[in-house]
Amino acid sequence: MSEVALSILVLSVVAVIGLWLGGLKIKGVGLGIGGVLFGGILVGHFINQFGWHLDGHATHFIKEFGLILFVYTIGIQVGPGFFASLKSSGLRLNGLAAGIVILGGLTAVALHFIFDLPLNIFLGIYSGAVTNTPSLAAGQQILQELGMVQEQTNMLGLGYAMAYPFGILGILLSMWVIRIVFEVNVDNEADKFDSNSGSKEKALLSINVVIENPNIDGMKFSELSGLVGEEVICSRMKAKGELKVPSADTVLHLGDFLHFVGPNQDLLHKATVIVGEEVAESLSTKGTLLKSDRVVVTNEKVLGKHLGELNFKHSHNVVISRLNRSGVELVANKDSVLQFGDILNIVGAEADIENVGKLIGNATSKLHHVQMLPIFIGIGLGVLLGSIPFQLPHLPAPLKLGLAGGPLIVAIILARIGSIGRLYWFMPPSANLALREIGIVLFLAVVGIDSGANFVTTLLDGEGPTWMAYGIAITLIPLLIIGLVGRALMKINYLTLCGLMAGSMTDPPALAFANSIHSSSGAAALSYATVYPLVMCLRILSPQVIAVLLWVSS
Repeated sequence: MSEVALSILVLSVVAVIGLWLGGLKIKGVGLGIGGVLFGGILVGHFINQFGWHLDGHATHFIKEFGLILFVYTIGIQVGPGFFASLKSSGLRLNGLAAGIVILGGLTAVALHFIFDLPLNIFLGIYSGAVTNTPSLAAGQQILQELGMVQEQTNMLGLGYAMAYPFGILGILLSMWVIRIVFEVNVDNEADKFDSNSGSKEKALLSINVVIENPNIDGMKFSELSGLVGEEVICSRMKAKGELKVPSADTVLHLGDFLHFVGPNQDLLHKATVIVGEEVAESLSTKGTLLKSDRVVVTNEKVLGKHLGELNFKHSHNVVISRLNRSGVELVANKDSVLQFGDILNIVGAEADIENVGKLIGNATSKLHHVQMLPIFIGIGLGVLLGSIPFQLPHLPAPLKLGLAGGPLIVAIILARIGSIGRLYWFMPPSANLALREIGIVLFLAVVGIDSGANFVTTLLDGEGPTWMAYGIAITLIPLLIIGLVGRALMKINYLTLCGLMAGSMTDPPALAFANSIHSSSGAAALSYATVYPLVMCLRILSPQVIAVLLWVSS
């Protein structure tokens, strides 16, 4: 058997063993995808014992290509929600999550100086302690750019493996400590979350208002729209008992009922003050000629166009009240730019909705089709960006974003743009997950094999236990500090705080544990999703920043 064939066979064995290990759970907690690393370490140990030789060029290519696939698909996944997550109350949660990342980095740097840890060792421990595999990949990439040889960069995998297990347990322990210290009643926290409208800011709000302002009597609807602002949409109205979609020339009268949709209570309150008074009158489309339906943007001809440019309200007498993009609900105003996969909530007559649906596509089958051309364009641009050298003072060689940073940044930008002509960067979640898992399995398998030769020696006869202790400090110190600050000073809901802590480590097992604390509440999942995009980017960039700063200062 050739070395290339042997290499592929060994990687397959590692993947099988590692995924099986990752699937094992104790009280709902397991290694997850990190099991592949330990599967690789196990197999790598025996390969070293038996003296087998794998093809170095093949395994190196597989590792690098796996890394590219992984970070690119992460960028595509988080890109649409990246900037949206920095708005509203998400700004506060993201600030705390960024604080956990920064404190973790500062703790790692302090340990580096106090105990004179080599740069490659402590970067590996840092990545394992925060349970973030992309961070490990980014650390290896930057050290290679700084001139370290492969044997030195392989030590990152060892440090990662030593710190990773407690990294998972440390998040759960931190949640437990916060709960004990503040004597939290979980049921009360869930009730507070459900009753707090501020916790539902990702969902749009709606109210029904009756016109009581005499100044509006006889006013055209287009004038009222200018008064209440573009962020508040009137999707339907009831006049003389008839429910209809208001047009620009619709004349308003006292006693008419309007259904307003807006992003927050303040804007809806402003609209109510202008118009009249909030009422409990039903403006439901049930039993009327109007219909409210959701259609999906899949027609390449409308991608990149503004809703105002398409002017569906004038041409088809429908109102688009909401736009859902990657799970985030937005107000659909005339400046909203359509992207592939956007879901529009349309109110109007059934025939008009069907006509609009045909214009924007509404072909849900396309959501399951993967456009391969944009994927390779994006990967190519990412590799090019990652290969551009940046000369910084005191560095032995120009610095590059590398294969971890370049594809990530390009993917976020392309996902934000959405489409260019007939090319769109939307990727079905199932396809994105498949490519991402394949990429990380390939990367971790090779890293584990490379680390396996020295793992047992380091653990039993070397500094393995000491490295574990360093990892425990990097895990617990930031989580406990931010957890205590968030609860004591900022009065953040405990379930929200648990999701924040899990999201700050981008750790799905921790999220599963947080959800299990109160299974009927969505608080943990909401805060996890809010901080995930920013934290994932910070986790990938932080080891690179740390490595460069320490290299310059040394």
